[in-house]
Amino acid sequence: MTDATAGMTSGRRVGIMGGTFDPIHRGHMDLGCAAESAIGLTRLCLLPVNIPPHRAQPFASSYHRFAMVALAVSGHARWQATDLELQHPTPSYTSSTLDRLHRHGYAPSELFFVIGADSFAEIETWKDYPAILDGANFAVVSRPGCSIEELPRRLPLLSSRMARAPITASRDAEPLIILIDAMTANVSSTAIRMRRASGEPITGLVDPRVEQHIEQHGLYSFPTERRRGADRPLDEAAGGMHG
Repeated sequence: MTDATAGMTSGRRVGIMGGTFDPIHRGHMDLGCAAESAIGLTRLCLLPVNIPPHRAQPFASSYHRFAMVALAVSGHARWQATDLELQHPTPSYTSSTLDRLHRHGYAPSELFFVIGADSFAEIETWKDYPAILDGANFAVVSRPGCSIEELPRRLPLLSSRMARAPITASRDAEPLIILIDAMTANVSSTAIRMRRASGEPITGLVDPRVEQHIEQHGLYSFPTERRRGADRPLDEAAGGMHG
C-alpha cells in the first residue's frame, strides 16, 4: 500500500472520495469523473475505509479493496488510491479523515469531498454536523433517483452555501457545497456482489481490470452467509467513510 499522503500535491483543488469500495464500480468512477471535469481537480484521492461506522464490515478484505481501487484508478493520470484510512483501527468518520488531512497541511478550501447526492442528503445525521461542512468543500453529484435539484428543498438550512459548478474558489474562501449535475451509472456494490454470488456476469459494471481481479481471486463468489471473510489473506483484517 502507498504512503497515506504520497503524491498528494499542494495544489489548490484536491478531491477526496471515501467509501468501502466493496467493490469499486462504474458509479464511483462516474462521480470522480464528474467532479474532476466540473471543478478542475488537481488530484483525486480515493480512500478505501477500514471500519465503516454505519454498516456491516466489508465482504472483501482491505487488501483486495485497496488493490481494486488501485487498478481502477490506474488509467487516470490525476487519480490515486490512498491508504490513509486503512492505517487506523477505528471507525472511519469523514470528520476524522478531514482532520488528518488538515494536519498534513491542507486548508479546507483546498479540499473537495466528492459524494453522491443521495448520500449528501443525509448529511444532517453525520458525526460533527454542521461543523464538518467547514472542513472541506463538498462536491455533490447527481445520482439516479436523487437529483441535485432536490437538495435545496431537502436541506433548506444549507441552501445558502450551495453553488452550481463551475466555481471560483481561493485558498481563503469559505468552503462551499458545490452541486454538479451529471449522469452516473445506476449500479451498486451490493448488486454486483449479488450477481457474483448467483453466477451472473458483472462485465460493464466495473473496470475490466477490477473484474479480472475479482474473478482471479474468487471474490464475492459465494452466498453472503458462506463467504463473509472467505477472501481474507491469512494475516489481513477486513476493513468504511461516512458521517
